[in-house]
Amino acid sequence: MNTGEPRNPGDPDARAIVERVIRVDQAGEFGAVRIYEGQLAALRWTGHAKGDTGRKIAAMARAEREHRAVFDRLLVERRVRPTLLSPLWSVAGFALGAATALMGEKAAMACTVAVEETIDEHYASQAAALGDDEAELRATVEKFRADELQHRDEALASGAEEAPAYGALTSAIKAGSRLAIWLSTRI
Repeated sequence: MNTGEPRNPGDPDARAIVERVIRVDQAGEFGAVRIYEGQLAALRWTGHAKGDTGRKIAAMARAEREHRAVFDRLLVERRVRPTLLSPLWSVAGFALGAATALMGEKAAMACTVAVEETIDEHYASQAAALGDDEAELRATVEKFRADELQHRDEALASGAEEAPAYGALTSAIKAGSRLAIWLSTRI
């Protein structure tokens, strides 16, 4: 089966699907890098950057930068316009990261859980939509999905669920992440 088949009236064609995948994934990886940069800045400010949480967040940030580099390359190779919302995601991602880290190390990890669970669903949906004609892109999405799940699992093992108001915090972050995905796919 190829990307975009079978189609219903009004569904995007194969090119549009690929453009949306690359655009939103580049934006998401950019946003993830900015979240971790905000968290690391807050941890430096509070003197916790060299601790266990700081080391874990720095490692996750490195992985997200590698993911972003792949999607940056794909934007150019496939001639895909990036989202026009990148300046907003830069500020919002950094602010979210800094705010959660200032709430405490477990809140920073709760942020990771919320974002990565949302991305897991998003990447699974994308992998299902990409056909055999886009096997390489699908494999990239699936590999990055596995990496994101590893980040989620590490955050859970680090006590994310012990964060103050964990349920409300993660629900709000998931809602914001879903909105960012929807907007970045289209704008």
